[in-house]
Amino acid sequence: MAALSQPVLTLYDVPMWESMARERMELPKCSGCGAFRYPPGPICSTCQSLDYRWTPIFGTGTILSWVVFHRQYFDDHPAPYNAIAVRLDEGPIVVSNLVGNEPAGSWIGAPVAITYRQHRDRTQHAFRLR
Repeated sequence: MAALSQPVLTLYDVPMWESMARERMELPKCSGCGAFRYPPGPICSTCQSLDYRWTPIFGTGTILSWVVFHRQYFDDHPAPYNAIAVRLDEGPIVVSNLVGNEPAGSWIGAPVAITYRQHRDRTQHAFRLR
């Protein structure tokens, strides 16, 4: 079987993981144009500014894409499990999981809100239907 899943912990990701541990996800917001950066990085993809500040997100958005995996790829994620791409109301697209009730039929366009859950030794984001 595959290894356990691990968070990405670079210089730019650590503050995001720390904010999720507080259950109030923050992303870098460009000081030049106001765009949020996800994944976190050193430069704004919209205006190329290097200036930013960590800002809480509302955590609401819409499902753009989804899949249910019927094969186990990580030892700590038994099949079946889902993955969703969510466009946050702030603009960025994040990949996560849908927890709780699932929509009937296609999930695309379903409104969701962020929630947090413990996974092994860390807090991770997930989404629930609104």
